[in-house]
Amino acid sequence: MQHTESSFTGGGAIPIVYDVWSPDTAPSGVLVLSHGLGEHARRYDHVAERLTGLGLVVYALDHRGHGRSGGKRVHATAMREFTDDLDVLVDLAAHAHPGLPLFLLGHSMGGAIALAYALDHQDKLTGLVLSGPAVIVTSGTPRPVVEVGKLVGRFLPSVPVQKLDSRAVSRDPAVVAAYDADPLVHHGLVPAGLARVLVLNEESVEKRLPSLTVPLLVMHGTADRLADPAGGKLVAERAGSEDVTLKLYDGFFHEVFNEPEK
Repeated sequence: MQHTESSFTGGGAIPIVYDVWSPDTAPSGVLVLSHGLGEHARRYDHVAERLTGLGLVVYALDHRGHGRSGGKRVHATAMREFTDDLDVLVDLAAHAHPGLPLFLLGHSMGGAIALAYALDHQDKLTGLVLSGPAVIVTSGTPRPVVEVGKLVGRFLPSVPVQKLDSRAVSRDPAVVAAYDADPLVHHGLVPAGLARVLVLNEESVEKRLPSLTVPLLVMHGTADRLADPAGGKLVAERAGSEDVTLKLYDGFFHEVFNEPEK
């Protein structure tokens, strides 16, 4: 496997860093990876190693405001800020490997981004894979609180509102310890603007799912406390794709690739 790091300029002149992992032989396909909230692409080195072993060349960016990319930390005012960057990377990958099937894999918030992207650009994709997608983010929250949160996110997007519990990332204590010690991971509170983006995405996705027709694989841990497994089930049940697989891992936490079973 070979690895390279590069970058492009995203909207608002924000530098977006991305990685490419290439198999040692000619690739048979391309996979673009979209990571989750607060993390970065290099947490997927071991995933890329497995995928390159299958003959895939893997592209993954650090979302704006994340990891090595520029932009205010974990800040966003619209889903399109993320999906526009992702579109640049998809086009870069497709141009570098013309004629190869191209798959999109998104985890957690990156799964919400990947799904939103696929709904607008599925003509560019051979298939979509979602891991613990953050599609339902308001579970257990009273509707008036959600509406107030949306207003705060619109007018005061930098106000911190919630902190992710790193203990819910994986059942493997070593993974949690590495996550907590990683300087490229955002360990602070999630700002209201980004929370609003995810809530608005939740409200729009359900009615659009029947228009999704690309082959679809959804994976979710049943003990996921960071992204409601009902979101993964919703996508699998409502998608218009003829080829849909829902894989529920009993007792798994949020990051199925980083659970002890990997």
